[in-house]
Formats: sequence, structure tokens, C-alpha cells
Amino acid sequence: MIGYVTIGALDSEKSGQFYDAVIGALGGERKWKEGSWIGYGAKGGDADFMICSPFDKSPATSGNGTMIALKGANKGQVEAAHKAGLSHGGKDEGAPGPRPADSKTFYGAYLRDPTGNKICVYCKP
Repeated sequence: MIGYVTIGALDSEKSGQFYDAVIGALGGERKWKEGSWIGYGAKGGDADFMICSPFDKSPATSGNGTMIALKGANKGQVEAAHKAGLSHGGKDEGAPGPRPADSKTFYGAYLRDPTGNKICVYCKP
């Protein structure tokens, strides 16, 4: 079982604005901020997704082939999260839609956060 996920941020404030918008659109919330660390989670739950400046003080980089998937409840949340991310410094990596194109069981959208980390927001309609 995964306890939590942490990804690096070049600028925690800028990345925080991105994740406030994306995770908020999915029904989650910012739980806390301490220094460069920001924790997010479901309303009423613990933080299980964190962003921070790297411990070794080197610049954060996105991992090639690494992707974090955030689950939404429905297509509307996926679309809202994608739109919110784009309006808060994210870059489009794939508009909302079924994957593959004829899928009836997976609906997703893809973004890069302000640091370049790849994020999928999805639901299983």
C-alpha cells in the first residue's frame, strides 16, 4: 500500500497554486504548509500527496516516464481539474477524453505542473 507520494517543486508557492486548483477541483484540499512542504489530501482525511523543494538543495526535476495519477469522481471533475491546472501554470499533455479513444472504462486528462512533473487526472465512468 502507498502511504504517501512526494514530488519535487522548483517553486513551492507556484506549484502550490497549481495543486490547490487541481486537487480542489477533484474535491481535495491543502492540509498544511511547513517551509517548502505542502500536503494535500481528501477532505476529512490525512495528507497523502506532498510537494517540496528537494532535501539535497539541488533543483527539482521531473522524472522521465514518471507520472502521478489523481482520481476524480466523474468526467466533470476531470475536466474541471484539467482546466484549473492550465489556468494555474500547468501545460497541456492531453485534453480530457477516453483513453484509448473508444474506451468506456477510462476517462483522463494529462498536464505538466509548473516544475514539469506529469500529472494524470482520471475517472472510471
